[in-house]
Amino acid sequence: MLLVSTAMFRSPVETEFAADLRRVRPELADPYRAALPAARVAVLARLWRGLCIDPLPRITCRCQRGIETVITLAGGRRMVGPTRFWGFSEPPPDLTISLDGHPYDHPAELLAALRWPEAARLEAEVAHSVAGLALARAGAASLGRPAIAFAHQKLEAHEQSVVDGHRLHPCCRNRTGFRAEDHLAYGPEHRPVVALDLLAVPAGGCVVHGAWPDELRAADKLLIPIHPWQSAHVLSRHGLAPYALGALLARPLMALRTLAPIGLPWQVKTALSTQLTSAVRDISGDSIRSSVAVSTFLREAFGRLGGGLRLQSTRAAAAVLINGEPHPDLGVVLRDCLVADLRPDETVLPVGALTARPPNGGCPPLCALAAGEPVAWLADFVALAVPPLLTLLAWGIALEAHEQNLLLVMAERRARRLVYRDLADIRICSTRLETAGLSCPAIPNRMRASSAELRAKLFATFFATTMAGLVTTLAKHADSKRLWDAVEIGIRQTYASLPHTPATQADQWALLNDPIPTKPLTLMRLNPSTALWAYQPNPFAG
Repeated sequence: MLLVSTAMFRSPVETEFAADLRRVRPELADPYRAALPAARVAVLARLWRGLCIDPLPRITCRCQRGIETVITLAGGRRMVGPTRFWGFSEPPPDLTISLDGHPYDHPAELLAALRWPEAARLEAEVAHSVAGLALARAGAASLGRPAIAFAHQKLEAHEQSVVDGHRLHPCCRNRTGFRAEDHLAYGPEHRPVVALDLLAVPAGGCVVHGAWPDELRAADKLLIPIHPWQSAHVLSRHGLAPYALGALLARPLMALRTLAPIGLPWQVKTALSTQLTSAVRDISGDSIRSSVAVSTFLREAFGRLGGGLRLQSTRAAAAVLINGEPHPDLGVVLRDCLVADLRPDETVLPVGALTARPPNGGCPPLCALAAGEPVAWLADFVALAVPPLLTLLAWGIALEAHEQNLLLVMAERRARRLVYRDLADIRICSTRLETAGLSCPAIPNRMRASSAELRAKLFATFFATTMAGLVTTLAKHADSKRLWDAVEIGIRQTYASLPHTPATQADQWALLNDPIPTKPLTLMRLNPSTALWAYQPNPFAG
């Protein structure tokens, strides 16, 4: 029997994961233990970034003193840490944050020492994130690298290569309620095949939008795919039981609750009613009602762009009715696959796979793809992405264009096309749509936005996240100013080709001069009801 001391584990969840691994995967127990120190530092770096930039009400002053940032809290307590934010690069292994002169190298311990009442939930989530990240790295290292070359891997392999999860979020590998075996069974970084259950629902007991596939019908009933974790932990609350256990084999994609059924031409986004990073991942009734209509609307808008950006269309959406309303625990969205649009020499991957940290550390895949010409590679990407995204913004459509939602079609190491997916968090301004000659679809109120809200949505997800990740990665091989200059050239060329209206002029000025908004990921967990933004220095200003 393998004996492991608990002294090396510094939270109950770390100890729990270790015990689970000794039972279900003993060969991972030692690699998991060895991965914990670096996982603590990685999550601590993400938390420190949030403490430094998020508009947190308990912070009264932030000031930089050389290479250190000093944060003064209400009541006079002080935190001190490095001024640099690592974001898409690795923090040093000896990173610590000082609170009242005491150094902390574990994010949960730092939060506990702050003694903020609202931080108890976040403390538990970052503790789980540390354990989940250590397990992710240990498991990925044990799997080894795929034998096939990066450029020829299938989409699922690229999706599952993002071992560390969200590179800016302190809850990057939190999955509330998951045990170690759940991470291993369902987490894409562990490359499992997930057996989805099917729930049989009479036609009158559910709502359906779009073309529901024949593969998910049984006589007069619809078969609703249910994630097995959801089936085990949530279904019984509604007095329901699966019609068929493990009937639909699928590979999880980057988002965990979105999966690619093996041999079928669609993907399935399941409800998973637990906390993953920023939100509980159920599917609202508004999303069920609007997803197909919004997909049709976006497909038509993308068609006006004339190429470069395509849409992964929503094929259908359905949910079980509880008390006459689609229930968020029991919904599902189906998206069309992209394989049919690929030529033999092409591969498709989420942009996040380009900047993902390899399991053994080292340079992300983008470094090899752009070898010798990082500025030219980035300029090609900018030429694909920036014109359509800024044109859509001018028309009144802001996409949630972060690294997970943008898929890149590549051939011969070069970017050829972009594909956008996941419509739940786009924002639309009806006034701008009218000016552009577009009709606004029936959308939930949460999707309606002002011009300022449109800008914040796109700038935060694309420029502060996707572009920041690409530039930070390529800056290992080229001057970062030259890289940001290539982005700015694409911005200015795009606006030179758009009609000069008050809206486009305001957009351009804000993008090139104002602080860049970014999601306040730490604040969002301390106060989930907040709608504020954090702000970063603008790389184009001056």
